[in-house]
Amino acid sequence: MKRLNTKKASARKADDLRPEYDLTRLSSGIRGKYYGDATAGTNLVLLEPELARVFKDSASVNRALRSLLSTAKSAAPRPAESRPSEKKRTPAAK
Repeated sequence: MKRLNTKKASARKADDLRPEYDLTRLSSGIRGKYYGDATAGTNLVLLEPELARVFKDSASVNRALRSLLSTAKSAAPRPAESRPSEKKRTPAAK
């Protein structure tokens, strides 16, 4: 079995890049430079096909959700803290 010279094999592997690529221009990249911007405030939701036929764009989905939220808030019962308190009185001892 013939063994390959490791120096020649590594030289061929390192020279795999096409000559039109200038490595001096490629090395200045910053990993994850736009990651924060791309993920900030993004909330992707997949609609079922029957809903996607009704809601053609994100504006129509947002309108429907805001309307639903408004209706839910107005229909919700008031919290117990906002009701007038009722104190139970015990009958006076005779």
